Amino acid sequence: MMMPEENGFDVPEELADGRRRMLDADLAGRGISDPGVLAAMASVPRHEFVPFPLRIHSYDDTPLGIGCGQTISQPYVVAYMTQALRIAPGMRVLEIGTGSGYQTAVLAFMGAEVFTVERYEELSLAAEARLDRLGLGERTTFRTDDGSLGWPEAAPFDRILAAAAAPRIPAALAEELAEGGLLLLPVGALRGNQRLELAEKRNGRLAVRPLLDVSFVPMLGAGAFKAG
Repeated sequence: MMMPEENGFDVPEELADGRRRMLDADLAGRGISDPGVLAAMASVPRHEFVPFPLRIHSYDDTPLGIGCGQTISQPYVVAYMTQALRIAPGMRVLEIGTGSGYQTAVLAFMGAEVFTVERYEELSLAAEARLDRLGLGERTTFRTDDGSLGWPEAAPFDRILAAAAAPRIPAALAEELAEGGLLLLPVGALRGNQRLELAEKRNGRLAVRPLLDVSFVPMLGAGAFKAG
């Protein structure tokens, strides 16, 4: 049996309790307070972005494998990163690391125009089809490429978000960020010992402040970790 949602997305009955727990305990209970972020997290059906064998865990606060050695981030981290970027409708957002398309969908639901880059074509094509099916495709543009180089011909961007860790903020992403814009990126070692950093562009330079410790898959490319 499916539980109807006001936005037209359906949540299977067996997942409804997990979804409520995610919203109340994992998000609102841990400091996620932005109404737009909470509305997006309540509305975008995470179970549509999770491989079917793992579907029962769709609303657990944990990352899940999606293939190609990549993961869908835990709901709290998606909400935290989105809240930190202070997304407003109409903003042009560059996302590095499309993955399943879940973060892409949250941004698009909040009214952003999302340009999203993924290294693995298989994941990019699947994510694009998923967002089209959910009615969010008009706000998203997909590309398979080296995310560490950004998307120069579509720059500048009001916001840049990366769902993969780099040893430092890639120069291309700093260049493509608009004046006054925000960039959010995990920075650190190839595995572990990473810190989420929020950078604001002021007078052409980045003012960076650390946020929380995280663990992301590595960003592979010319401006990040070299592919082995």
